[in-house]
Amino acid sequence: MGILSGRAQDLSRNLYSPAMRYFLAAAEAGSIRAASRELNVASSAVNRQILWLEESLGLQLFDRVGRRIRLSQAGELLLAHVRRTFSDFEGTVAELDALRGLRRGSVSIASVESVSEKLLPAVITSFRKQYPGIHVNVSVSSSQEAARKVEAAEADVGFTFDPPENSALTVAFQHELVIGALMTPGHPLAGEKNLSLQDCLKYPVALPAEGLSLRTRLDLVRSRIPGASRTYVEANSLRLMRALAREEDVIGFQTLIGCEDDLSSGGLVFKPLTDAPLQADRLCVITSSLRALALAPGMFFDHAVLALKDQLQTIDANSAS
Repeated sequence: MGILSGRAQDLSRNLYSPAMRYFLAAAEAGSIRAASRELNVASSAVNRQILWLEESLGLQLFDRVGRRIRLSQAGELLLAHVRRTFSDFEGTVAELDALRGLRRGSVSIASVESVSEKLLPAVITSFRKQYPGIHVNVSVSSSQEAARKVEAAEADVGFTFDPPENSALTVAFQHELVIGALMTPGHPLAGEKNLSLQDCLKYPVALPAEGLSLRTRLDLVRSRIPGASRTYVEANSLRLMRALAREEDVIGFQTLIGCEDDLSSGGLVFKPLTDAPLQADRLCVITSSLRALALAPGMFFDHAVLALKDQLQTIDANSAS
């Protein structure tokens, strides 16, 4: 049976009736003989179980065409049910194995670029030390795309900024961060104590591209600034904007997340912006409100929240000093 593998297939032989397993194998193989080879049982046994199933349901599941068989409408409906059941069983076996100490499974993560620079690698590294058998898959995208992936079940856990208010999403953890201006230590504004976006726009700037959560907040302020400069670079990569700030002496904008190396090396300085909408960019960990996390993603989520709290406390302390 292609839908099951390994330990799950072994257990299914004891926990599910032969009729359902034989029906699934025949439906996928398209013939009784091919199913018997796959199952390593006699063709007569496969045929007998399918006939018993048809008699029990009072419906014909296959149309017989020579040596081949083709699913009837009733067979299509039953096949969909069996596949859903066996797919759920596969996940359950993985969770049972984890409880037995095997700690297998997988977790899919959607993250914005800034979190993937420092925070997320540290979280994954410490998680993998505890659960080396769990496969971790990471997709880096925009804030909107990260939220979409979680909503569409393409990711189990999302790390994003200001996710949309959506009944399909649960904000399981959040932390407010100030948006600031990044510039070289020699920039004319580097020595200013109180800095607004209007001050920055008097100089060349690199803005996040439209669609990024940073840009949405910056545009709220820009719309109220008369004659705001339009001589700027736009990019959907915070890493590129930091490079431009270093090399071209332009001003970039982001939170403290993701620019740790540039700040610790002294290549750039971070100046918090005083504009009210830029004081509380929300870093969020999101999950789906429509489905519960499986065991492996659940273990990762619990670990990630605790690890993030520790890292963010350090960042907040450093920014205040």
